[in-house]
Parts: sequence; C-alpha cells; structure tokens
Amino acid sequence: MTKSELIEALSLQFPQFPARDSELAVRVLLDEMINTLADGGRIEVRGFGSFALTHREARMGRNPKSGEPVEVPAKWVPHFKPGKELRQRVDAKFQGK
Repeated sequence: MTKSELIEALSLQFPQFPARDSELAVRVLLDEMINTLADGGRIEVRGFGSFALTHREARMGRNPKSGEPVEVPAKWVPHFKPGKELRQRVDAKFQGK
C-alpha cells in the first residue's frame, strides 16, 4: 500500500471528511514518526509493532559491479518489529496457501 492508496482508503472509509483532511492526517502522522526516529526515539503501536533505531558498525563491503572493496561507514538504521496481533493475522491469512 502506498501513501496515496492509504489516503484514498481513509477518504472512502470516512466520506464525511474531505480528501485533503485525510491527506493532512497521514502526512502529520508520518512526519511525527520520522521526527521521533530522527531524534533517537522509539515508536510503539500496540497490536501493530514498534520502530527503533539499530546501529550498524563500519565494515568493508564490495562494489557488486567491479568487485572492488568499499568501506561502508557506520550508520543508524530504522528497524521494525511486528507486534503479536499483526504476526497472528498475517500468519492466519496465509496458512492455507
């Protein structure tokens, strides 16, 4: 699902609100999540999951095109851990497939 699909789904589910209100709500929510992670915070949405930052040490990588060694600097990356309810619902959906 893309951001525009999410906005459209909200607009269809809540027709009493204009589409631009749905767009604003999604934008504000995502901006707050980005700002929280950028400030080093953690986000937890019960039943959905949590977002936290993980530190990756510097390492030697390889350029896939030339095979030359390349130094990859240390960095902080967002990590998502799904919640129990999300895992159970996804697992139930794909049990028979």
